[in-house]
Amino acid sequence: MAPDRGGGTVSVYESVVRPVLFRWAGGDAESVHERTLGVLARMPGVRRPHSPPGARRTVFGVDFPNPVGLAAGMDKDGRALRAWPRLGFGFVEVGTVTRHAQPGNERPRLFRLPEHEAIVNRMGFNNAGAEALAARLRALGPLPVPLGISLGKSKVTPLTGAVEDYVTSFRLLYDLGAYFAVNVSSPNTPGLRQLQDKAQMSALLGALRSENHARRPILVKVAPDLTDTALGELLDVCLGFGVAGLIATNTTIERPVPFDGPGGLSGRPLAARALEVVRFVVKESGLPVIGVGGITRPEHAQRMLDAGASLVQLYTGFIYHGPRLVRRAVAATRSV
Repeated sequence: MAPDRGGGTVSVYESVVRPVLFRWAGGDAESVHERTLGVLARMPGVRRPHSPPGARRTVFGVDFPNPVGLAAGMDKDGRALRAWPRLGFGFVEVGTVTRHAQPGNERPRLFRLPEHEAIVNRMGFNNAGAEALAARLRALGPLPVPLGISLGKSKVTPLTGAVEDYVTSFRLLYDLGAYFAVNVSSPNTPGLRQLQDKAQMSALLGALRSENHARRPILVKVAPDLTDTALGELLDVCLGFGVAGLIATNTTIERPVPFDGPGGLSGRPLAARALEVVRFVVKESGLPVIGVGGITRPEHAQRMLDAGASLVQLYTGFIYHGPRLVRRAVAATRSV
């Protein structure tokens, strides 16, 4: 293994597999993603999750075998759910799923920036819909790790109908998720971020609370682009409606790297802002936080926990560094 820029060694994935993947299908990032999911979907599962001594956590009433999870967006429709625990993840979040099946935005809509360990996406919640996801999850049966389900608004649904859109998905999937994430912070669905406003968020969380008879943990995923004032108002609403936790953060519309075009930026350039938001949310709310954004090295996962996060999620870091990052992040975040 050769040294990498982080002072460690380069894995077989980084030196051999990733270059092949990035050239596969003519280098089209989304085609590679889809084909890779197809390969992972054929991988056999495991009975016991990766849970070395000191890794287990209980957060918002859910037992996690380790604190490193797969973020929403990687496996929207739950096609490769057996594979993720085998690769070391302690939990998996599917979606973002919408009430209505939808194709998402026009392609191309997924772009790699390898020199920055970053990705820009403008996918637009492409997914098969809540009914299809529910059917797949029921056919699959329980996983050996907790399953989170990220809920979003259908593009065809106007903002005035957003509450019922989320609630319908929540009903369809209610008995299948260990927790639910309310995604109101993607930059790729027109008007979606307006749901982070106080009045809109109050209506949405109030309706979900009314449906939450078994008290499933409901989390809210926030944007890194909110001001402290706006984020503070959002946290007040979350506290008022008994939200179980926050996910910080979604992708950013800021451009600290050279890229011309719309979409949400994830990866290493988001790391500093994600940490800031995690610290702010923990300090102002005291709620559990899943930290996500810019985790491309094992020590970055530990920094998230040091900032107050209870759990972390990987997405872009996993694409660039592969399965070894998962297990090394678990090792870095173990309690001793």
